[in-house]
Amino acid sequence: MSGERPLTTLRTITVIAALPLLLTACGYGSNSTDDGKQTPAATAGAKKLSTDEVKIGYFPNLTHATALVGVQAGLFQKELGNTTIKASTFNAGPSEIEALNAGSIDIGWIGPSPSINGYTKSNGKNLRIIGGSASGGVKLVVNPKKIKSLKDVKGKKIATPQFGNTQDVAFLNWIADQSWKVDAQSGKGDVSVVRTDNKITPDAYKSGSIDGAWVPEPTASKLVAEGGKVLLDESTLWPDKKFVITNIIVSQKFLKEHPDVVEAVLRGSVKTNAWINANPDEAKASANKALEKLSGKALPAEVIDPAWKSIQATDDPLASTLNTEAEHAVKAGLLEKPDLKGIYDLTLLNKVLKAEGKSEVDDAGLGAE
Repeated sequence: MSGERPLTTLRTITVIAALPLLLTACGYGSNSTDDGKQTPAATAGAKKLSTDEVKIGYFPNLTHATALVGVQAGLFQKELGNTTIKASTFNAGPSEIEALNAGSIDIGWIGPSPSINGYTKSNGKNLRIIGGSASGGVKLVVNPKKIKSLKDVKGKKIATPQFGNTQDVAFLNWIADQSWKVDAQSGKGDVSVVRTDNKITPDAYKSGSIDGAWVPEPTASKLVAEGGKVLLDESTLWPDKKFVITNIIVSQKFLKEHPDVVEAVLRGSVKTNAWINANPDEAKASANKALEKLSGKALPAEVIDPAWKSIQATDDPLASTLNTEAEHAVKAGLLEKPDLKGIYDLTLLNKVLKAEGKSEVDDAGLGAE
């Protein structure tokens, strides 16, 4: 950490990036579910790591495909050898951060806003971002009968997943760029920002209580399946059409005590992402199988096919975009200016990438000293 005191936090409600079960890119809700242990597939001759168990957490959502596929296909377990995976799934960013703080999980897949908020609220003491996982997968979908162009969004009711979450911040920032005025707290103004749980957004759209939504996949594709039209893909607003939607975080205590285990998980992540990108159709089927196992219901082709195409698996945490997202939250009046110096530690990731013959990634000057 630098000598500066981190300025924290949301003024009323914690900024979170997680979006609801199955219907989102990074879930909401307050509950987690323990998925139990994954027994090592092969123990003979496996290297002994510094702990017998690693507890990981993630969301049963497409933007957590690295974790879904990596666990489903045994790619993490292969790298961990005799160290057992204990996996838990979450529907909320805050609950995953609480689990990390309590030691209920050691490593987690999570969105940028809860990463920022968790880091700043602890004065930089509870977590580090150690890798990237996914980019993209967020769209503005509207009722084409009511909204035919971007200027028609003014005066309409547009849903975001939750007050202060990553998509809410992005939409408020886009509204400000149009020179329109909206009170961030109430959502009232030139556009009515309706904070709606993604699990009920499709029904809200069908009933006509909202005119559109700025949402992650696969919720966006669910709305399209109901007759909605993609008016804007958020990726077009970012340099190179890339922005972080899912990070990998670790407890600083676990990182200090078990760097070999963290490195093994990161090696599994890098290999999983490589397999996803080389085998998109098989990876999509694997992710959907994992979703079906966790929720009891797979996504239909009309939803998962377009949703999958808009999400990129990536090892790069796209650190500069996380910093920009924090600036957007400050601009919207939802977050006091944070000191994010030290939020990243990409040392082990870059070690793994180098060993795999891949390019190292950058922390945008926000690395731990």
